Amino acid sequence: MARITKGILGGFSGKVGTIVGANWRGKDIIRSIPNPSNKPPSEKQMLQQMKFKLVVSFLRPLGSIQKKYFGLNSGSKSRINLAVSYTINEAVQIVADVPELIYNKILITKGDLTGFQDVAATPQAGNKIGLTWEDNTVQGNAAGTDRVTIVCYCRELGSFAVFEAAAERSALAAEVTLPTIYTGREMQVWAYLNTKEKNVACNSSYLGALTMI
Repeated sequence: MARITKGILGGFSGKVGTIVGANWRGKDIIRSIPNPSNKPPSEKQMLQQMKFKLVVSFLRPLGSIQKKYFGLNSGSKSRINLAVSYTINEAVQIVADVPELIYNKILITKGDLTGFQDVAATPQAGNKIGLTWEDNTVQGNAAGTDRVTIVCYCRELGSFAVFEAAAERSALAAEVTLPTIYTGREMQVWAYLNTKEKNVACNSSYLGALTMI
């Protein structure tokens, strides 16, 4: 059953016969119902489906971050769409016919804010990660009040630990403590900066694979 949303001449949502109405990104659209296909997908199509599933599953927990800090909305593509597209095209490799993520090519955020200078991360006793970087507040649009966020991913558990606003750029160092579930496990680590106003971020930096101690 379809539902008219703006009177008889307005948009509608739902299915009527062979067409479907919906509101997408503020626009009323209609489309035909695709005919089902009995043709099995090709190997190339199956591989693309596997890549898409891998990337979407990985990025889903980062949605609230990438919705704000991954490029600019471009036409029909949201920032989430842009993040998925970038990751599929730039940060996936095929190993023995199976897609795998290339962690050092993944971008958590993508933007025009001046990034880190000589940032490094090290594991520390007590399940901690320490970050250091050099002062570059005089470069570009950097400000001492820019916030540092640290993103950690455990492939073994398929889970993230995210520490937003862990420090300001002017601090030149940050330290975070991970939950004990990650003790002894390898973590992929990224960090990024965003403005105090939360309206722009830098391209995230990949800081390596660290084993918690």
